[in-house]
Amino acid sequence: MMRVNRKPVIEGLYALTPDSQKNGPLDTATMLHRTQQAIQGGMRVLQYRNKIADAALMREQAQALREITRQHGVAFIINDDPALAHQVDADGVHLGRDDGDIAAARAVLGPVKIIGVSCYNEPARAVAAQAAGADYVAFGAFYSSSVKPDAVAASVDMLREARRVISLPIVAIGGITAENGGVLVAAGANALAVISAVYAAPDVLQAARDISNIFNINK
Repeated sequence: MMRVNRKPVIEGLYALTPDSQKNGPLDTATMLHRTQQAIQGGMRVLQYRNKIADAALMREQAQALREITRQHGVAFIINDDPALAHQVDADGVHLGRDDGDIAAARAVLGPVKIIGVSCYNEPARAVAAQAAGADYVAFGAFYSSSVKPDAVAASVDMLREARRVISLPIVAIGGITAENGGVLVAAGANALAVISAVYAAPDVLQAARDISNIFNINK
């Protein structure tokens, strides 16, 4: 029987890795361990994002994360870098405002990989991304974020408007916790993207479980 490739669904807890170095406060081994805990807590999507690593370390970490996510059926997305996503056979790539266009990423990754696009607080950008072939869009920051303190602010009303005008999965990001994420899911977010709320938590497994439970409550 011919195998049919299907794109993973973008929903639930969507974690992004924090910056890490080979021998730093958050080294590769610690990052991988916390990723395993997040998966046990219900994480459905992982984005590899590391703004301080060199190319060799990024390849090493991305390959290790690809193996872990594949074992557990977690969708694996690479931040900004279609070439790296292709090299490690990630499930897709996430593009920001300055990371190239959808068509260029699609040419590298092919038709069955996921392409996500940051749309900040602009539903019109999401409409254009949908028309250009994106698989999901992300909005935020909805709350103040220690990772991106100067991020564009997005509102719950904007999220409701975006849900009205597009059919793609919507990822909400920016300062999200188990305490404030429910309103975003109720307004139309299919996934909640977090970094510190999971990776910096004293109990990573429980933190992931608490955010994942938001989706069970809102079903």
